[in-house]
Order: sequence, then structure tokens, then C-alpha cells
Amino acid sequence: MATIGKMNGLAVLRSCDHGLVLDGGDLGEILMPNRYIPNEWHAGDILDIFLMLDSEDRLTATSLKPLAMVDEFACLRVIAATDIGAFLDWGLPKDLFVPFREQNVELREDQTVVVRIYFDQISKRIAASAKLDRYLDNTPAKFEAGETVQLRVCAKTDLGYKCIINDTHWGMVFFNEVFQPLEKGQCLDGYIKEVRPDGKINLTLQKMDANRFSSLADVIVKYLKAQGGFMPITDKSPPEEIYRLFEVSKKAYKRAIGSLYKKRIITFEDNGTKLVK
Repeated sequence: MATIGKMNGLAVLRSCDHGLVLDGGDLGEILMPNRYIPNEWHAGDILDIFLMLDSEDRLTATSLKPLAMVDEFACLRVIAATDIGAFLDWGLPKDLFVPFREQNVELREDQTVVVRIYFDQISKRIAASAKLDRYLDNTPAKFEAGETVQLRVCAKTDLGYKCIINDTHWGMVFFNEVFQPLEKGQCLDGYIKEVRPDGKINLTLQKMDANRFSSLADVIVKYLKAQGGFMPITDKSPPEEIYRLFEVSKKAYKRAIGSLYKKRIITFEDNGTKLVK
């Protein structure tokens, strides 16, 4: 069955003056305009097409593939803001519409926005919504600490970056876990740090290891020895400096040097950390 707003494999029935006529099953015969026809085709061929509505809301097949499809999240650029809503560039000749009722804040031209693309059963049109909460799962997540997940960065907040996890749940990467530039819409691997009792999910971008802190302590000791027993780094050093040297968060670093201090392997001085001989 052909699905509007997604890629489909449809059979060629015949040609006409305006293009090829494809078998849309329950949707009937669908025109693929001449500008999208492949160089070679035969009746009965199965063509990989995207099913959309043209500027006159007629069902149309195209060989073009959009930046995202129905039931997917995407970060898209606003190319026009009007009295009825905003229009986004999603890689097709007909722009993607975001009605006012589907905007959290009024969208402006040239800004980017993370949206969910949907098929409006009432208007029978493809549209997008910036109200992402309704498309995410509010039930308790069953993620495990240390589990690898796919993250989509959605917004920068006062605490960190709000991300969508595996297209199902919200999560937060706090600033002290971030040691690389992050952009709205960026997709990257992350890790579950904690599923809190209130259901909120804390994330990290560093892989978690059961032996992480003990192995980090060994790395710190080796580094101190290589530096002659002293390094101008303390638990008050900037997170960026700590990450540059050891590629870990400041919290992980503090835990590791805390264990070294308790074992009297290191001491702290005003301007750095010293290895006890």
C-alpha cells in the first residue's frame, strides 16, 4: 500500500503526455511528472518514489527525496513566515508548512527549528509541528545506565542541552558533560547516565566503564610522573582544560583524584597537584 509522505516502490502502468502513471494501489493511479522520470523505464518497472502533494494539492510521485519524511524528526530552516504559519525548506519544490497552532513560539525567517513531520488526516496534507512533546513517550523509560543511544540535540537551556533519545524520550546533557560543540538538530551517539526516580533522564557523551575511575587514576599518576611529579591542574581547573588532558568530565576527574588523595598518592598545592614520592 502506498503511503503519502514516505518513499514507496510503485509499478509503472503506462506513459501519458504529462509523465508516467504509477499504480498507487488503494490511492489509485498516481502521476509522476516528466521532470522526475528516469532516463530508462519500462511498463511494470518498480520505481522508488516519494509520494507528496503538489502546489495544487494533487497526489504526485517524485524521484526527489526530502530531508525527512512523515513520522520523522528533522531540523529545518524557516524560509518564510506568514500570517497563517511558517514554511520550511525540506528539499522539495513545495515547502513544508508549520501552522501557527503547531508552533511553541512564533517562527522567524532563516532560523532553524526541530520539528516532527506528520500527515494531517483532516486537511489531507503533509505538515510539521514544533510541539514535540506529543510525539514522545511519557511512560517511564527502560534504559540502562551506560546504554548507548542515539541523540538529537533540540535546545540549549540554562542547564545544558535538551535531546531526544532514540526518537522516543527526552533527556538532558548537562554542561559539565559537554566537551565539544553541539548544534541544534545535530545527531550523535550518547550514553544513558541515569534514569532518575522522577523519570527524567540524564545523559553523557562519554562512554561509561566500570573500571573508568580506577583506570583514570592510573592515567593521572602516569601523567604526573611524565611531568616530573607535578601538574598545574587542580579540582578547580576549567572543565575544558581537564578534558583536553584526560578526555573526561570534571566530575570523573574529581572522583579519580579524590581516590588518589585518600590513598596519599598525591597532594594538592595552591597552583597544582603533586605526586607524593
